Amino acid sequence: MNIPLLTLSIVFLLIAVRQIGHIRIPIWLAMLGGAFVVLITGSISLNDAFHAINLDVLAFLFGMFVVGQALEESGYLAHITYHIFKRAKTIDTLLLSILFVFGFTSAVLMNDTLAIIGTPVVLLLARKHHIPPNVLLLALAFAVTTGSVCSPIGNPQNLLIALSGRFQNPFLEFLQWLLFPTILNMFITYAILKCFYHDHFHDDNLKHSQEPIRNHELAFLARISLHSIFVLIVLKIIIVALGLKAEFRLTYIALFGALPILVGSTKRWNIVKRIDWPTLIFFASMFVLMEAVWQSGFFQSVLDRLPVDIRQIPTILGVSLVLSQFISNVPSVALYQPLLLTANVSNVGLLALAAGSTIAGNALILSAASNVIIIQNAERRSHHTLTFWEFARVGIPLTIMQTLVYWGTLTLMQAWAH
Repeated sequence: MNIPLLTLSIVFLLIAVRQIGHIRIPIWLAMLGGAFVVLITGSISLNDAFHAINLDVLAFLFGMFVVGQALEESGYLAHITYHIFKRAKTIDTLLLSILFVFGFTSAVLMNDTLAIIGTPVVLLLARKHHIPPNVLLLALAFAVTTGSVCSPIGNPQNLLIALSGRFQNPFLEFLQWLLFPTILNMFITYAILKCFYHDHFHDDNLKHSQEPIRNHELAFLARISLHSIFVLIVLKIIIVALGLKAEFRLTYIALFGALPILVGSTKRWNIVKRIDWPTLIFFASMFVLMEAVWQSGFFQSVLDRLPVDIRQIPTILGVSLVLSQFISNVPSVALYQPLLLTANVSNVGLLALAAGSTIAGNALILSAASNVIIIQNAERRSHHTLTFWEFARVGIPLTIMQTLVYWGTLTLMQAWAH
């Protein structure tokens, strides 16, 4: 019996159902239970489990959670939200603004960062304009996933692909091949959301009002943190673009950005206490469970037996899309990319891997870390949530359509290039 695979299936089921009798099961608790099962059954050793936990990811999220919490508590986040979205006069233009603002900002600041910062923003917009929060939460989730496709630093799996050594100028190549289909997919996302939630759209003018800053000292420190993160991200882009070998992880950016708040604020302990600790537990547990599934060798054997050319764009998109649903996108890229490099796949093939593994996150809640961050943040801040089924009924058709767009455009552009 493949205990890790069976455990993963049960975790998926628990997250889909989310309730047994009168007991509501949080996402993080289901994943923590899965990690506990593979540990006590000996499916993974304690040493391997410890080394499977990616401390860089946890430190990155901790730093960004601190900044996000300070931005929200100070009132500065609500304050700048007005300036960003005040020109959106209808629900249609507000939805498009959310998709494009958060989508393409995620291409620079990474999708998980925008998931952290964006959740309180869309909840505020939903409350002020009497819009069902689920519509805007879905828009945020799809935006940060889709927008991150066209950048080598938009998400961790793209960064892994960009650092494969095959790209001379990863920023230019990602934009050249993936920007146009990504823009097209943003409009498709808008159309899909309007189709599923057409009853919530109306032509009434939205009335925006500016929120006051509640804590000027904390807002000042949060603004320093935010500006520091932007500057360091630009520096990171320059380092990657120039091919410099300097050790400059994204973790350093998040932790350095959090320093003004952790050092300078008198509310530092209150902020640390109120950050989203359950999401950090979820990620630590997920790393353990996914490593146990990886060590079982099930998916590696399935890939070896595939009766297709693994270098073709349709195969790359299909495999990365399906595989990411089971072991998430970063492990699926870590598994599939070496096979493609050994088979001497073209750079377009690697870009197809980036697109497929990323938009796979639009299908199901567990397909992307940013989805989990958004949902758990929403549940912590309000009574609103996105169920597994609501996400899937919109996300699956959207993912299929977006996959077809990337397949068609990459195939046509490759043929035109030759």
